[in-house]
Amino acid sequence: MTTTGHATDELVAQHLPLVGYHVSEMLMRVPRTVNRDDLASAGSLALVLAARAYDATTGVPFARYAALRIRGALLDELRSMDWATRGARHRARELTTTTETLSASLGRTPSRDELATALGTDVAGVDQARDDAARRVLSLDATVHPLAELVADRGPSPEEALLATERLQYLRAGVSTLPDRLRHVIEELFLKDRPVAELAAELGVTQSRVSQLRTEALTLLRDGLNASLDPDLVPEADRPDGVAERRRQTYFAAVAARAAMGTSSIDYASAGAGVIPTQRPATEADQGSDAGRGALFATA
Repeated sequence: MTTTGHATDELVAQHLPLVGYHVSEMLMRVPRTVNRDDLASAGSLALVLAARAYDATTGVPFARYAALRIRGALLDELRSMDWATRGARHRARELTTTTETLSASLGRTPSRDELATALGTDVAGVDQARDDAARRVLSLDATVHPLAELVADRGPSPEEALLATERLQYLRAGVSTLPDRLRHVIEELFLKDRPVAELAAELGVTQSRVSQLRTEALTLLRDGLNASLDPDLVPEADRPDGVAERRRQTYFAAVAARAAMGTSSIDYASAGAGVIPTQRPATEADQGSDAGRGALFATA
């Protein structure tokens, strides 16, 4: 059951600040040429549509539902501002890089056939990439320096910049939300670039066990990010009702919550997840596959 007209008006009025919040947040991540009014208009329309379609019986808070609709509308608005597709921009950048590389090695400008061979395409593909690289959009509003619009911008598009920032935010949330032992392994190996042997000695386990912990952490981290960003990429569990799957789902929810807040102040244990037991000295069991001790979490 959707909301009535009066209820719709109340929802829109109460949650109108959501539009301003998400617009301001997005403007901090995109070039200054993006118009605030255009984004605010798209966000306001999304809020109204969300209020009309909202079904309170689903149990989903309206603020959360509306925020997703508003962010989606803002992304669509950014896409409409960009003339080029991701593929076109990628081909143009690849052509530029390949041209510079071949010019340096050959001591001259490479021919179209040489570029086609290096890019693994045909001459028509090279011509298309050149057209994409040479294409420009002139602003009709330019009054002082209209030729400034002809300057090539090799940076990411507004959409690409926003998506990259969002993925980085989820990555930070995913790492900080990992169980203590797995997080320690990831931070020491990837952030501090410590050797596996050195970390194994510190933890009192074998190098093989450290590698297993690293694999467990990376798998959990990957699925945690995909659960929020690309749900179709999360593999189905062999036992959907099993304890391990419930703990994985708890971790997924904790990552989403921490990323949404944009802060590391959330305590993972407070989200209902278990804790990792304290480290014990290595035993002969560590020399094997560590089967039976590969669970991601231990019960509290």
